[in-house]
Amino acid sequence: MVSTRGHPKDFPEPDLTPSKSSPSRRGRSNGKWAHTPSNITIVWLLISLPLVAWDTGYVLLRPHSMPGGFLHWPLWVPYELYGKVDYIYGWKAFNSRNGFTGAQGLLNAIESLMYVYYLYIVYTSGKQVAARGRGAPQTAIAGFWGEQRRVEGTKGALAALVGYSAGLMTFSKTVLYWLSEYYSGFDNLGHNSLSNIVFLWIIPKSCSGAWLVGSGYIIYVTGIEIMQGLTISAGGSTTTSDDTSLVKLE
Repeated sequence: MVSTRGHPKDFPEPDLTPSKSSPSRRGRSNGKWAHTPSNITIVWLLISLPLVAWDTGYVLLRPHSMPGGFLHWPLWVPYELYGKVDYIYGWKAFNSRNGFTGAQGLLNAIESLMYVYYLYIVYTSGKQVAARGRGAPQTAIAGFWGEQRRVEGTKGALAALVGYSAGLMTFSKTVLYWLSEYYSGFDNLGHNSLSNIVFLWIIPKSCSGAWLVGSGYIIYVTGIEIMQGLTISAGGSTTTSDDTSLVKLE
């Protein structure tokens, strides 16, 4: 029997501490979660916010913004015709003290302030990076978009949360507006002829579809970011490709 007493240890016990080069450890100790808003989101907000402000001003300043009011001309003149097509914006709803119009207008104001705060965070706390990732155009017009903003840490998390919440408000409120009309038996639209419905309500209201698409897009992209941030915190793994991921791990 060969004695091994005093023999040097040929097989030292393995070091089970994760290596510093381990991808999972690198993602936790050196990685930074970041919110990178797409340029599509920024452009949509810059177009939609003035339009929503116009509509909200009319609703919240009634009756002064309505026909005969001292604020009606010239800013809200188009609402004289629209209020006759869709009573929810006209004298019928106002005189009957229908609260839906005003409630929707107040929510418009709140969600718009949330969008403005979102843009404030993005442009005051964000760092400019080359346009890439979701929402970055991969076409010949990519140069038009220039660079994207990247917001890291707590500010980035706050921006994503505010953007997601505001987008969900916009989407839900738009759907609620349509469903309210349906379940009221088209009480505010049933007086119209077919041509009026098509040309004075359906076609103008098709613009509301843009609000569904725009807010739905914001919900989708910011929701993915929030999920990725939570996954990282929970110790999971996420896709970190610069071309496909909204979460960037440095």
